Amino acid sequence: MKLVKVTPYCIATPPPNRGGYLWYFLKLETDNGLVGWGECAVLFSMYGMESTFKSLVQDTFNRYLQGREALNREVLSKVMYEGLTAQNPGFFSAGIISAFDMALWDIAGKHFEAPICDLLGGRFRDRIRSYTYIHNIDSNGDVLESGKEWVSNPTLVGESARKLVDEGFTGLKLDPIPYLPCGSTPIYPTELTMEVYDNAERTIEAIRNSVGVDADILIGTHGQITPSSARRLAKRLEKYDPLWLEEPCPPENAEMMGRIAESTTIPIATGERLAFVHDFQKIFSAGACHFAQPDMGSCGGITAGKQIASLAEAHYILMAPHVWGGPLITAAALQLDAAIPNFLIQESIYKSGGFFDELLVEPLEWDAGDLLLPDRPGLGVNLNEDTLEKYKA
Repeated sequence: MKLVKVTPYCIATPPPNRGGYLWYFLKLETDNGLVGWGECAVLFSMYGMESTFKSLVQDTFNRYLQGREALNREVLSKVMYEGLTAQNPGFFSAGIISAFDMALWDIAGKHFEAPICDLLGGRFRDRIRSYTYIHNIDSNGDVLESGKEWVSNPTLVGESARKLVDEGFTGLKLDPIPYLPCGSTPIYPTELTMEVYDNAERTIEAIRNSVGVDADILIGTHGQITPSSARRLAKRLEKYDPLWLEEPCPPENAEMMGRIAESTTIPIATGERLAFVHDFQKIFSAGACHFAQPDMGSCGGITAGKQIASLAEAHYILMAPHVWGGPLITAAALQLDAAIPNFLIQESIYKSGGFFDELLVEPLEWDAGDLLLPDRPGLGVNLNEDTLEKYKA
């Protein structure tokens, strides 16, 4: 079973753009007609570079995969890793490798007529606990615009949190400090003003007062602030007992993040911008991570995700895979979540429905706070190619 063709897709999402403005997919084909789907998650770093993504996908396939045996997924993952990264991985190259790796696992599952989790060793669970970002669920506006409510209207945030808990969510996340898209100034990390500290505290207080002990509060910062600001922010928020403080400084300096972890009782979560097991080894060894958040679309795919989970298990670290993108990242994460012992919670784009349902032939299922593991072969989902054509960027 040889690999014969790849087709890249860049998809522009409609409002409210939950999961981002652009999603990056690829379709991998074999000589016996099997198709594997993959997704590249690179946050905002490839926006405006859609033609670059398409070229990278095609050139990577031509050089490393064309004509190769489709079931040699770990071999091919290593071939791409060495060739594209010179053993020093970057975010772009890791994203491309992740998408191909995901598609290779999808092909393998379809070939053996089994979900990927069964090929990974079997199932610890069929229901996957989920969390969502807090958005005003009654709003259909632009995702960045709706995100401004986090830092401008604590009362509304608390009300939105309660609605989500009443729907069944037991984990809620938000970024209580202002966020600027990539390419803006000031350049992160920065110090916070007293006004931002105060507003962040009021926001988290409003959520805790609204949800009580019915849900965990997850705090994101996207590596925007300095270690000194992170320590001050954590000190203010400790009394609300959040489940984690995410990326309290940029993840490139594991030692600094470890020092922040030592200074607060709030557990530290990180991993969405880390790639392959080596990045996670550095962050684990520094004591900088309590909950690991690899993204199946950028960490190196399912192959790397399983390695990271095993390494995390040896450090008594629980897994909370990151999702900010389209439905394939979620589907891949569910397969990993089912197959590992040290799973905590899975990020979900609301209920993993909405635009997901329009793109997918077989929609994902969410029930009472949990995503349900598909029992179909491979990833358990396939993309609708007519819909992909409709939304091509």
